[in-house]
Amino acid sequence: MVREKIRVSTRTLQWKCVESRIDSKRLYYGRFILSPLMKGQADTIGIAMRRVLLGEIEGTCITRVKSEKIPHEYSTIVGIQESVHEILMNLKEIVLRSNLYGTRDASICFKGPGYVTAQDIILPPSVEIVDNTQHIANVTEPVNLYIGLQIERNRGYHIKTLKNFKTEVIL
Repeated sequence: MVREKIRVSTRTLQWKCVESRIDSKRLYYGRFILSPLMKGQADTIGIAMRRVLLGEIEGTCITRVKSEKIPHEYSTIVGIQESVHEILMNLKEIVLRSNLYGTRDASICFKGPGYVTAQDIILPPSVEIVDNTQHIANVTEPVNLYIGLQIERNRGYHIKTLKNFKTEVIL
């Protein structure tokens, strides 16, 4: 019979912040060390922390975009340089802050030509934009751009299901 020696550490775990910085208004970075760990424990703890953070982190974001003139996500709009897909990706990058839970409505009303940025979003009083300079679209011709937005504050990572693709796009 072969017996393996199991080493049990009597030292206490130490949690330490090694590096912390603010790269921009929207991007924070931190690196931490947790030690000592036995073989295999780091992966187990890392996976568990990722799941907990995704499930418990709170945030406010744009969850739905509506426009009458857009037939589907991959179409283009006359007079706008970006495709609808690129505009949606730019809207997903906008960082919002709110103290109230639930759903709020917002909109973008813009008359071109010009650059549409996050400061052009008409927000309810309970919501604020962290970085107003975030680019959304470049309107190259004198056209009116109206986009209805739905903003939600919630906890956890949720994947929305598509209800009616022709009239609304879900982020």
